Amino acid sequence: MIETPRLLLRPWREADKPVFHALVNTPAMMEHFGGPVAQAKHDMIIDRQIEQQRRFGHCMWAVELRDGGALAGVCGVRIGGHAGTPVPEELEIGWRIGEAYWGQGIAREAAQASLAWGWTNTDRPRIAAWTTQSNTRSWGLMERLGMRRRADLDFHHPEYPAGDPFGAMIVYAIDRPA
Repeated sequence: MIETPRLLLRPWREADKPVFHALVNTPAMMEHFGGPVAQAKHDMIIDRQIEQQRRFGHCMWAVELRDGGALAGVCGVRIGGHAGTPVPEELEIGWRIGEAYWGQGIAREAAQASLAWGWTNTDRPRIAAWTTQSNTRSWGLMERLGMRRRADLDFHHPEYPAGDPFGAMIVYAIDRPA
């Protein structure tokens, strides 16, 4: 679907499920999500992305290395908000790149391609992203992408109990280029 010099961002396949789970279900990868989870949780995430792709023509796509075809993670744009939060219909950009690929610029390359796709293929006035305050790598990339903190949009993620620090989301956004 989207090609960059090193990556292919593509829709998910059923066969990706066990590979994705093995890639991201490590203590380091799940540090900001409350720790490792059962494969069923990751399967549900992929099922949601497959549904987003079907309904809207985009999702947080599988990130595949063009050289060799290995699954490196996930990145893309989706309708990501949650009812009862300040971001119910935001176009959300997100990423999760496997530890083996950290420090190689893969997340940035995939995110830049996803932003470009979002501006070209949607009429959204902005693209937002959210993470926990402790996830400095993620919000650091948001800043390097030109996103700015939007404290007015911060929220508590409904999938986490009230008071759980993993549910305290900080929001960044970037406006459509002029």
